Amino acid sequence: MDSPIDRVVGQVFIPVRDMRRSAEWYARLLGFEQGDPSHGGTIFDIPTDGGTRLALDATQPDFIPSGPPRFFFWTADMAATLEHLRRLGTVVTSDVEDIGSVFFVQFEDPDGNPLMVCQRKPSQGSDPVG
Repeated sequence: MDSPIDRVVGQVFIPVRDMRRSAEWYARLLGFEQGDPSHGGTIFDIPTDGGTRLALDATQPDFIPSGPPRFFFWTADMAATLEHLRRLGTVVTSDVEDIGSVFFVQFEDPDGNPLMVCQRKPSQGSDPVG
């Protein structure tokens, strides 16, 4: 079946309550220089590698951050990622799990949004954390 809609994710919006706090946290998490939000201080575009864009969105501060992560970040080094999350004082909500093709860990941003980092599994029997 044909569709005029491309199967490409253009942008993911992460709801936040405190734009300044959230932008600072994501800048430390992902390692970028923090700029200024747009749209009257309610949208902050996070610089990304690749085609999918990511934005913090403070237009609906009464959101409820429940449910599973709605997307994930990639990492090539899960052990370094876990150490980075610990240094940031991040709430890690799962152990590193092995689901066959990837290892993943789940955690929360300062607003309680569920996030996930995945590492592709390089070979059978490898341990991503050590």
